[in-house]
Order: sequence, then structure tokens, then C-alpha cells
Amino acid sequence: MAVHIVDAGESLWMISTKYGVSTQTIVELNGLPSSNALAPGLALYLPDHLPPLHSYRIKAGDHIWNLAQQFNSTPEAILAANPGLNPTQLMIGQTINVPSPMKSDLATLGFLVPSSEAANLATLNSIAGQLTYLAVVAYSFTEEGYAFNMVEDAALVARSNQLKVVPLMMIRNLAGTDFSAELAGRVLENPTYRANLVASIVNLTKQRGFGGVSIDFEFIPPARRNDFILFLMALKKGLGELILHVNVHAKTADIPTNRIIGAYDYAGISNAVDLVAVMTMDYGYPGGPPDPIAPIPWLEQVIQYSLTQINPRKLQIALALYGYDKVVGTNQTRALSVTAAQNQAIAVGGPIEFDPTAKAPWYRYWPSGKEHIVWFEDIRSYIEKYNLMGLYRLAGTTFWQISLPAPQNWAYLSKNFNVVRRMV
Repeated sequence: MAVHIVDAGESLWMISTKYGVSTQTIVELNGLPSSNALAPGLALYLPDHLPPLHSYRIKAGDHIWNLAQQFNSTPEAILAANPGLNPTQLMIGQTINVPSPMKSDLATLGFLVPSSEAANLATLNSIAGQLTYLAVVAYSFTEEGYAFNMVEDAALVARSNQLKVVPLMMIRNLAGTDFSAELAGRVLENPTYRANLVASIVNLTKQRGFGGVSIDFEFIPPARRNDFILFLMALKKGLGELILHVNVHAKTADIPTNRIIGAYDYAGISNAVDLVAVMTMDYGYPGGPPDPIAPIPWLEQVIQYSLTQINPRKLQIALALYGYDKVVGTNQTRALSVTAAQNQAIAVGGPIEFDPTAKAPWYRYWPSGKEHIVWFEDIRSYIEKYNLMGLYRLAGTTFWQISLPAPQNWAYLSKNFNVVRRMV
């Protein structure tokens, strides 16, 4: 893995020559608009033949020599990857990089909202090798608890099964296009409606050829916290060997009365289901002040709290394939893919900055005299997040959403991880 940060005055030809990589390869791997479009501060992902780097936290009894054996590496390679490291003075809790040909296993899930069938299938075909699960975002339920399909998805489900990517029926508490606390509360508090929801989800899952279910109930009234657990337990029983995956809002402490996170009893949810995805996105949220999408210090705090409640082999964290362009002063927000955010920076001339604390890229520009600040993700911020997955030995990650172009992410994932397959 090589990451090159563009300096002012550099051309793609100069970078191509330096690394021995064709300009066309650089353009494709990074989603660039053309072969002469760059901006200062732009992070380019470049292919190389080096082994993956694993983040490892030193524990009692560790030595460079036994770590080399454990990772099928060499002491010399480990020392080269950690300049200044004294092999005789390793500190417990210290994080080091370990180069190794061994790839870590990762269970990945891509969310996809059905739209153009041809475009959706093309997206799925292009990245199927990087997905364990495909969550088809196309279902909601009535006030009496009957699940229903909102968008036709039969072709996606069929193709997913052909590609050995497990399709999951993703159901949300939507009333129209918005999450409804009232809808979730009404159904969860009523045993009859709750049973209706369980039965209808199980029936739809089996009838439509899904390998399981992904639940995304947001703004559940905190008073329904225990009812949500009862619902999940009954649903898992009905699904049997099929997958039950649940998405929960990120938090760093349990606040049972909070209207956003209060209904999520992490431990109870984890005990009831197969996988829990913590939605580690939107720290900088739409309508809020310009902030990073998922700053590393916050993300690590969320992981550390989550691991007090959730088995790490059940825990996924979320990666955003988007950024937010905000008008300073009004916080008016426009969402755009990470590639579109990057290429907009190129169009306005950058420069792209990289926040050393958040470990995330951003830039500002002034269309029509109005200051805009754009926070997004790039190869550097993705690497930091993948390092945390390895450091804490998490089950994997989710991507919202895969129709948003993010070629750097997919290239890095393919090179450095073994995406696990699950047959159901």
C-alpha cells in the first residue's frame, strides 16, 4: 500500500514516473475526473507489492521475535515498519505496525437502496468480491405490524445469491420517507402487533429468497427498550439459521432516557442477534456545524464502550462512503459521495487539508462569496478506521451506501483483507 499526498505543482505524470504506475491506473484507482486533474493535499492510493500492515497492541510477554512468528513476518520487517522502535523496550499497550502476508478476516455488509435496476446490478457485480452481505434497503411496516416491500428488489436478491453474497432484507420504521418514532413505539409496545411484525418479516424473508434480515429501527421511544429486545428474540427464533443483523446508533455511554440512543440496550441486543452494526457515522451531522463524519478519537471511544457490551466477533462498525458540504453560518448541508467530494476539491483548486486529530480530510471554498466547508473520507481516513477494526479484532464493517463511488476503499479492502463468506 502506498499513499501519495500531492504537492503544489506536481503532475500525474511525475507521480506515475516516481512510483512506476501508469497514469490510467492512478486515475481509475482514485476516481479522478481526468489524467491532468490534481489538487494540493489530494491523497492518492497507489498499488505496490508490499504485504498488508496489521495494527497490533503490545501485551505482556510479547517480543519482536514471537510476533514475527505469529504473523509470518520477520523482526527486520517489523522494525522497518516502526522507525525508532526499540525491540528490547516494548511497552504494554503500545501500538505497532506488523507487515504480514496473512490477511485478516472481515465480515462486510453493503447497504443498497434499489433504484435503477441496471445501475444497481452493475454496482453489485463490480464489488461482490468485497461483500459478505448485501442489505437491500426496501422494506417498512404498517401500524399493525405488517412488513411490506417499498421498492421492487427481486433482481438484486437473485443476483446477490448467484454471486454468493448473502442478501439481507433491510426493514426500517419509515412513515413516508422519514423514520417514525411513533410507528416503532406503537408496534413494539403491542404484543399482537409485535407478533405480526415478526411473522411477516420471517415470511417475506423466506418467500423472497433472502439469507436473513437487517433491522434499522431509529428513534425508538426509550420506553420501548425492553420491548425491542423481546421483538429481536422472537424474530431470531423465527428466522432460525438465517442471519439477524441489527443496526444501532453510536454511543459512548448508556443513557436509557435519551430519545436517540436510549432504546438500544447493546448487551441485550447482542445476546439476541447474530451481528450488531454500530452506526459510527454522522458525528458531523446534516444541519449541524462543519465537523468530520467520524473522527478517530470519537470512533475509538464508541468501539471501547461497545466492547464492554458486545462480543467483538459480533461487532461491526460503519464506514461512510460520503461527505458533507456545509455552508458556514447556516449549516445548510449537501451530501455527496467521497469521490465527488474529492473531485469537487480538484475543481475548485483545493487545497485539501488533513486534520491530525480527527484523521480526516477537509477543504473550504467560496462559491458566490459564501464559505463552504467540506468534510469527507479518503484513503488515509479509511486506513485509520480499518486499523481500529484490526486492533480491536472486530467482526467487520458496513458501508453506507455502495451506490456511492469509493474506488480507494474497495481497492484497499481487496488488497489487505480476506472478506469472509457465509453460506446460509
